[in-house]
Amino acid sequence: MKKEILNEFKQIGAIPTDILIPNVGIDQKKWAVVACDQFTSQKEYWKEVEEYCKGAPSTDNLIFPECYLEDSDKDERIKSINDAMQKYLDEGVFRTLKDCFILVERTTESGTRYGLMAALDLEKYSYAPDSVTPIRATEGTILSRIPPRKEIRKNAPLELPHIMVLLSDERRKIIEPLVSKKASLEVVYDTPLMMNGGHLKGYLVNKEEDFLSILEGFKELTKSLNPNNPLLFAMGDGNHSLATAKSQWEDIKANLNEAEKETNPARYALVELENIFDEALFFEPIHRVFFNLDRKDFDASLEKTAEGFSVKAVKDLEEIKSEINKGSQSFGYIDSTGYFVYTMKNPKSSTSAGTMQLVIDDLVPNKKADIDYIHGMDVTEELGRKSNNAGIILPEVSKETFFESILHDRAFPRKTFSIGHANEKRYYFEARKIK
Repeated sequence: MKKEILNEFKQIGAIPTDILIPNVGIDQKKWAVVACDQFTSQKEYWKEVEEYCKGAPSTDNLIFPECYLEDSDKDERIKSINDAMQKYLDEGVFRTLKDCFILVERTTESGTRYGLMAALDLEKYSYAPDSVTPIRATEGTILSRIPPRKEIRKNAPLELPHIMVLLSDERRKIIEPLVSKKASLEVVYDTPLMMNGGHLKGYLVNKEEDFLSILEGFKELTKSLNPNNPLLFAMGDGNHSLATAKSQWEDIKANLNEAEKETNPARYALVELENIFDEALFFEPIHRVFFNLDRKDFDASLEKTAEGFSVKAVKDLEEIKSEINKGSQSFGYIDSTGYFVYTMKNPKSSTSAGTMQLVIDDLVPNKKADIDYIHGMDVTEELGRKSNNAGIILPEVSKETFFESILHDRAFPRKTFSIGHANEKRYYFEARKIK
């Protein structure tokens, strides 16, 4: 690759890199497993994965499923992961694709979405709430979740990403031109995915003409950014994984000179870039359930978050869904007495999730309620209808205002949204050397 092209990518913060994939002859279906932060309450899922992959090279041997993080054998598991990584490197399990991107095609029940594997510059990323870096978190980062993940990464020779990072490319000039010419690109992997994960296909992107096309797309996109607050890359999935890579890099670079900082592989993290406007990329709100709640306390707390609010009684969950997605900031409220829609007047936060977080931060520490975060409206309804509970139904997350909301509120509250169902999350396939 020409040095001037690489330098332009470095200015953007996303570069082509050496990407490792399983060698010819490796069973790709047994190789790829879902993100480690899925099925955290279902050890039986991971036991089934382990049984299916037994005896075959697999990313199951290279990751730490989070359902095991509290187990007593954590240190042994980490050593086993590091040993397996080195063994795979020594025994030729991987082949290296030099100086490239990979166009990723993922087919699930929601459709076919596309992404671009690239290395992001951690110097251009911050998970601080007040960050104005080009790469930043979209939800609050829980700092206590970083140290145990650093223990896993600290001595690992490889990284395997489940990180998805979003671009707001409404003009579709970065990834989509590659999709339109995919028939001319070399297919480097093509496999069904285990455990109802759909299908995965990867295309090699390493030609100068394609590099220049991607650069042109980025240049167009960056023209629209505020130079004082240039949000180019927003975290989709894997926020704590990228935060862990960043924290590890801060430790490493403290002992490097300037020249070493430029070339050390730990400065970058391999991610999948996705256009938020991809039609097969679905955002699902994560709802809330309050337990042991007095509604008077809820209303009194809500009053502090805005100039006021109105409450409308509705007949059922379907009417809540219709009402809360009409435009003004509102949310559904379900308890043992019925179904309601709250609509806010001049709220402090730009999103319903942000308003609800202000209420949670007021009630829960003062022991006026307990809280849980729920995937799925039906479960939220069922729990909310129980005595002394309240289910909060949040509106859909708008792709059109997603980046604008980050700029306004700095980050969404934790557990605001999920991208697709658990089996639609990224599967580990590609790897990269970080030592």
